[in-house]
Amino acid sequence: MTPRIVAIGGTVSIGSTTELALRTAMASAAAHGAEVQLFDGAYLAALPHYRSSAHAGAEGREMVEAVRASDGVLFAAPGYHGTISGLVKNALDYLEDLSKDARPYLDGRAVGLIATAYGDQATMSTMQTLRSIVHALRGWPTPMGATIRTYPGLFSPDGECLDDRARMQLDMVGQQVVQGATSLSAMARPAA
Repeated sequence: MTPRIVAIGGTVSIGSTTELALRTAMASAAAHGAEVQLFDGAYLAALPHYRSSAHAGAEGREMVEAVRASDGVLFAAPGYHGTISGLVKNALDYLEDLSKDARPYLDGRAVGLIATAYGDQATMSTMQTLRSIVHALRGWPTPMGATIRTYPGLFSPDGECLDDRARMQLDMVGQQVVQGATSLSAMARPAA
């Protein structure tokens, strides 16, 4: 079985640290045998506020369907004012469309989490918020959550993580989401 992992996150800035961190974890997941699909900051920025008058119903459908078919999810959020950004929160709100599924919300899915911010306090409070949301959506957060303190030079111009600590965390999150997705999928299959 090839685990299907959906990666969601980023900011309105193309090539943001948050998106580069997410791509690093995605590469790790792919290296551990997963098929990974990305919904980046540009995709998230085009989503209208969930269920607002601008939300016609078709927006976000591709992302929701990808999560519905997934075995695991990676979320990456920047820490804004001590919590996740509105951009990422709005994307998470779209998962309400999974509420009436046989496997509602993130039920039975491993979820890897990445929080980025300029300060350690903001990365930790953002991580705690992400974990709380994932628990509320019945997901299984991986044991390792990457808290990445951002600074100029963290990533090379071609997107390579240059910090050993950050790279280790992101690699581990990618690996653990695949391990968790594989284990949870095996448990959900009926015995032969």
